[in-house]
Amino acid sequence: MPAPGARPAGSQDEAGAARSVRQMFDAIAPRYDLLNHVLSANVDRLWWRRAARRFQPVLADPEAAVVDICCGTGDMTLALLKHRPPGSRPILAADFARGMLERGRKKFAARGRDLPSAIALEADALHLPLASGTVDLVVTAFGFRNLANYEAGLREFHRVLKPGGALGILEFSEPGGMLGRAYAVYFRRVLPAVGRLICGQDGPYSYLPASVGSFPPPPAMLELMGAAGFSECSWEPFTLGIAGLYTARRSAIA
Repeated sequence: MPAPGARPAGSQDEAGAARSVRQMFDAIAPRYDLLNHVLSANVDRLWWRRAARRFQPVLADPEAAVVDICCGTGDMTLALLKHRPPGSRPILAADFARGMLERGRKKFAARGRDLPSAIALEADALHLPLASGTVDLVVTAFGFRNLANYEAGLREFHRVLKPGGALGILEFSEPGGMLGRAYAVYFRRVLPAVGRLICGQDGPYSYLPASVGSFPPPPAMLELMGAAGFSECSWEPFTLGIAGLYTARRSAIA
């Protein structure tokens, strides 16, 4: 059976898991961007851009309501904004880790006044302060894996989406074959060591490979999406399956 949700070391239940995740990301927020770019050799930027392009038709509608959930420091939001026309409705960028969100807020504020904008919203992905059936696009990049309850997260995304609304979940996965074995060495040994060296903490970058290893593989994740009420569920691998984009729609029938 797939893990029901993230379980950082020492957490005993969903509330404890959520608290640990929030504390972990608040602690590494000052060096989060640097670590991501170094550890991924800047491939993470390509993944955000590729995912954003996938939703260009929705983003091109200036009235579309778009939410980036678990937005972190806002890089996925910025990739989405590049496809928004002038005068568009602001994107909502939500995260429950205040330290991460504040860095995203500064990035959004640095954009020119004439450019499409984003609003930083401190919110829990499992309890979004949004009315049901009001959102055209929900996107989350490398944050869904950290939810304390995957099924509850999918149900909440389904709740806020309009009938026919789109969902995108960009997330890590574990490639198979020889590549998978080679990548596992980097992911489980090299990455935690480099992360520890840069941020001075062991926990966050030991948690990362552990959380990816316990995350449902694509077939199981697609089943969870379907069980939550989504249709047209699919997964597109990025960079030989190191990451991938899950997409789906809320049925057009309310």
